[in-house]
Amino acid sequence: MNTITNQAGAGLWEMVWGAGPMVKFVLLVLLFFSVLSWAIIAYKMMLLRKIEKETAAFYDLFWDKRQFSVIHSMTKDFKATPLVNLFNPVYAELTNTIKAEHGGKLQKEDLERFQRILKKANSIESAKLEYAVGFLATTGNAAPFIGLFGTVWGIMTSFRNIGAKGAANLAVVAPGISEALVATAMGLLAAIPAVVGYNHILTRIGRISTEMSNFSSDLLNVIEKQITRKGS
Repeated sequence: MNTITNQAGAGLWEMVWGAGPMVKFVLLVLLFFSVLSWAIIAYKMMLLRKIEKETAAFYDLFWDKRQFSVIHSMTKDFKATPLVNLFNPVYAELTNTIKAEHGGKLQKEDLERFQRILKKANSIESAKLEYAVGFLATTGNAAPFIGLFGTVWGIMTSFRNIGAKGAANLAVVAPGISEALVATAMGLLAAIPAVVGYNHILTRIGRISTEMSNFSSDLLNVIEKQITRKGS
């Protein structure tokens, strides 16, 4: 069994090294796409795991402490979760508003300003979460076609060899077609993990985005209750 596997592996490398310059270039491009895709998948998986853990912990802290000043003093312990970057701008604006306006009291008009701050912060944090993920979609869409281009080029080379040698037997055709099909296989090997990784990562980002929206609503509700309480 091992002998057969070794022979297959050796045969594959022989086809790769024996391929023409264009097919080799295509394989090199596909290798670049594949390596970078795996690097993005690995990085994003580790990052999202950390973000999910800290997001849950910060949410618990938010409801446990309830006091914004106490929560703000502890945000330095949460460097990964985007909830901190939603809370801090609102806290800073809240503090400035209480100090500078309305004799230290919040008004209902201030709530719209906090909504705008949260909307902007949500957009920034969503862009951070989605950074580099688009490359996986590009790989999933483009890699099969790049591999197909290499296949078509290799088959064209095989037909040119047939014309040059004036023969169409298997010994003439098989090597070129085998080399060409390697490009298709490499295209699929690059595309399939990228598509699976893209869908999985996008699903997890969606869950985090939902947590961000929920936190924004909860934060605004707490501020609104403070406004209602002080205005009554």
